[in-house]
Amino acid sequence: MIDDQAAARFRRLGALTIFAVYFVILVGGIVRASGAGMGCPDWPTCFGQWVPPTDESQLPANYHEIYAARGYENTAFNPVKTWTEYTNRLVGVTIGCLIFLTAWSSRIYLKADKTIFYLALSVFLLVGFQGWLGSAVVASNLKPLMITLHMLLALGIVALLIYAIARSQKPLLQAVDSHWLTPRFATVLKVAMGMTLLQIAMGTQVREAVDYIAHEHSYIERQYWRDSFPIIFYVHRSFSSIILFTNLWLVWKIREQAAPGSLLLRLGYVLAGLIVTAILAGVSLDRLGFPAFAQPVHLLMANLIFGAQFFLFICLTYSANRAA
Repeated sequence: MIDDQAAARFRRLGALTIFAVYFVILVGGIVRASGAGMGCPDWPTCFGQWVPPTDESQLPANYHEIYAARGYENTAFNPVKTWTEYTNRLVGVTIGCLIFLTAWSSRIYLKADKTIFYLALSVFLLVGFQGWLGSAVVASNLKPLMITLHMLLALGIVALLIYAIARSQKPLLQAVDSHWLTPRFATVLKVAMGMTLLQIAMGTQVREAVDYIAHEHSYIERQYWRDSFPIIFYVHRSFSSIILFTNLWLVWKIREQAAPGSLLLRLGYVLAGLIVTAILAGVSLDRLGFPAFAQPVHLLMANLIFGAQFFLFICLTYSANRAA
């Protein structure tokens, strides 16, 4: 028998950790959009210090030569970029602590449902790997492929956390009424999830191209970046329309039959809101000269969309099992 208070504590920690991971995705997007990724050219220290400097006078006079010898050319101290990247690292460390606490609290399921414990443990190990990958990103001098892998791993970590928390509330989800949803709905939902992953993959390619273009323009003259966008950008932009209508069909089907205030209906509305917000952020990137604020918002919405779809899929899976 699982202690109710311990189970509630596990769910609260897990939910807080999920929120924190999404927050670090947002912060990571801000780091990337602002060109602050090399604000700290070394890792785990920042300019050789555990607490970054606030002024260039606090650095050795020959620090340019020091980092040039390490393969980092044109390393110039910028306090805003340095502290933006340092904040990103602090949030990452905080998430590591939350993940550890979540994994530790999941031990109560070792007898009742070992899968929950192993899911939480896997997340803890993956976060450790994510930390190493973060150092590899810095060591690679921000190679786009490494940054993309770093982001996709964060997406996988969130999915495992969502599954672990949802599984811990399996009896509650089994009570969700979904008998009115046809097998076609489940199929379309799976397709929508695959489309979201494909769109995110294309989005990472667009971001890699944008990073190169931004570097060429020294992160200024944003209004001219669009002139150099690759063809994948236009495919990515057009594909968003298909994703929008596919997910709106799912929401419409839920709204047709779901009871007011039901979990599925709330999930449907959240999903629709996330997709509309993501598209609006994408439109602003395309039409408003690539404003810096829109890129991290667009990235965060893409991750939240997949999270909402995945949770909806879990709800239907457990509900279907109950009906069977």
